[in-house]
Amino acid sequence: MFHGIASGVLCIPGYDVAEELHDVETLNAMAMEHRLDVSKLSFHAWLRLKDSYRLLQSGAALGFGCGPILIGRQPLARSDIDTCRIVLPGQWTTAHLLFRLWAPKAENKYFVPYDRIFAEIESGRADCGVIIHENRFTFETAGFQAIVDLGAWWEHETDMPIPLGCVAAKAEMGGSAIRAVESLIGDSIRMAKEHPEATLPYMRRYAQEMEIDVLRRHVRTFVNEFSLELGEIGRAAVDELERRAKDAGVIP
Repeated sequence: MFHGIASGVLCIPGYDVAEELHDVETLNAMAMEHRLDVSKLSFHAWLRLKDSYRLLQSGAALGFGCGPILIGRQPLARSDIDTCRIVLPGQWTTAHLLFRLWAPKAENKYFVPYDRIFAEIESGRADCGVIIHENRFTFETAGFQAIVDLGAWWEHETDMPIPLGCVAAKAEMGGSAIRAVESLIGDSIRMAKEHPEATLPYMRRYAQEMEIDVLRRHVRTFVNEFSLELGEIGRAAVDELERRAKDAGVIP
């Protein structure tokens, strides 16, 4: 999604781009401290930051069949979840928000980086955990079972795509700069779609543990038409997530 920008092929005249690569929860936390001008964020985090960060119409991750999954070593009934020890990939992730909407009484939770979820369940420190990103493609081969697909639950409840992540820019940057960044990200996505093999070395540099086929599935799943343009359907899904989060008392 950002290869064209990171490589320097695409730019905004008069602006310098300093790339920072972190897991999404680290980015969420950095944005909470207003340390980033433009950042990838979980929609959960953005809903708490919308007064100071503007949602861009490009760069979002929404879709169908791409949501977080609650997994465990063995099947668990819905009635068991409230008393389980649950590990999640970050307090401000949309995965946590969706889990809270699905299981509002589950309080025995803790947070680790998303790539440690498997290990936490395997060790017995957690009874179950919510996975995101490429782990949804590998959890079964790792010996885990799906307890509930939170994305499928959202789709059944709303008949809308799952709003997972977005790109947001500091409001103080001003409208013209924000629109320029929005256009730049859209151009970078289009370039990557036209020349997908050119992006592989960049992606492999930061996903060395990921098999190529998993990497390609990840891109096909999370980079789609909503990434190019959030659009009316995408905006409606974000509004619905906000409404439900407010009704549940998750966000003010």
